[in-house]
Amino acid sequence: MAGPLEGVRILDLTSNFMGPYASLLLADMGADVCKIESREGDTTRNIGPSRHPGMGPIFLHLNRNKRSIVLDLKHPEGIGALRHMVQQADVLLYSMRPHTMTKLGIAYEHVRELNPRIIYCGAFGFGQNGPYATRPAYDDLIQAAVGMPVLQSRKSGPPDYVATAVADRVVGMATSNAVAMALYRREKSGVGQQVFVPMLETFAHFVLGDHLYGHTFVPPIGDWGYARMMNPDRRPYRTLDGYIGVNVYADHHWKRFFVLSGHAEMADDPRFATIAGRTENIAYLYGFLAKVFETRTSAQWVELLGEADIPVIEMNTPETLIDDPHMKAVGFFAEEEHPSEGLIRTLGIAQQWSESTPELRYPAPRLGEQTAQLLAEYGYSADQIAAMLRSGGAWTPDSAFDSRENNHVA
Repeated sequence: MAGPLEGVRILDLTSNFMGPYASLLLADMGADVCKIESREGDTTRNIGPSRHPGMGPIFLHLNRNKRSIVLDLKHPEGIGALRHMVQQADVLLYSMRPHTMTKLGIAYEHVRELNPRIIYCGAFGFGQNGPYATRPAYDDLIQAAVGMPVLQSRKSGPPDYVATAVADRVVGMATSNAVAMALYRREKSGVGQQVFVPMLETFAHFVLGDHLYGHTFVPPIGDWGYARMMNPDRRPYRTLDGYIGVNVYADHHWKRFFVLSGHAEMADDPRFATIAGRTENIAYLYGFLAKVFETRTSAQWVELLGEADIPVIEMNTPETLIDDPHMKAVGFFAEEEHPSEGLIRTLGIAQQWSESTPELRYPAPRLGEQTAQLLAEYGYSADQIAAMLRSGGAWTPDSAFDSRENNHVA
């Protein structure tokens, strides 16, 4: 089976992290994603160690189940090819700023004339009604704009970014959801539409659901920030031989833990009997937990807390997670022979479907690997493809027409 989005054609004009993560999620669900790149290629191609130029680890994970075509969108034949492909596509997904799409002649009003059923989805920095509309945006900037580094500073000192592209990934997920919902709406109405997914507003919604807190009320009835999450002692707990993650959270968890720790009397203390009381006294409780967990090994705590049904897990590193018994049992990590990169480790599709099971269909492509194939699928003849490659409107690594003179950049 090929997944629930089998048959959906997506033209993917995204690069870096956010947009490619959105199109990855759609591709994993069976959509036919045509990754449109410049001759320079997606910037993530060259991040990290690689066996061959342009095939780094981040690119490999972000771009499986996609096929790559190189078009020069500043060349009349390149942009002409895109406009031709739009007429047969279901979705045009882009991550450049809208004014750039307008300059290229592929704004929504242009594309809608070619295909009224198209889902035209842009994921970019800022909503178009505000003063930041034309600004560029990256993950670090959006984390800063929403206040994430300040939230982190409550735990670790100076303002600091989260150690993953969290804004890009969250907005990427929101974008894939928006595309899927727009496709559903089109099935009901028969018409397409334009969808904007701005990073700042989307990530602000994600963060402030926890941290607007007392400022939810007008006027405020407390400070911003969920104290438990910002407490510097909210971290994995050191044991005699390592670290564990523990979430003693609900009332019954705490009562059982107080007994396990030899402090049963604390269960009747009004400071700790309810979640409201514990939230006010969370600093004390986290300090208490830290001292208690240092008295046994990780394995002993996992067994004791597991028997008491208190949420616990041993802490992994990215390296040890590969050998985690649960991850092995569910087959999340696999090894496959990539056509050009040799043996690589892949990340599984996390969801489980009783029907239309998603699958890994294509490995991440070399730059322009399917240029000729995709042009043919969208109706170009062999002679037309050869002429486009000669003119520089398109490029393929198998072409004899690659030269500095024709090496245009989209």
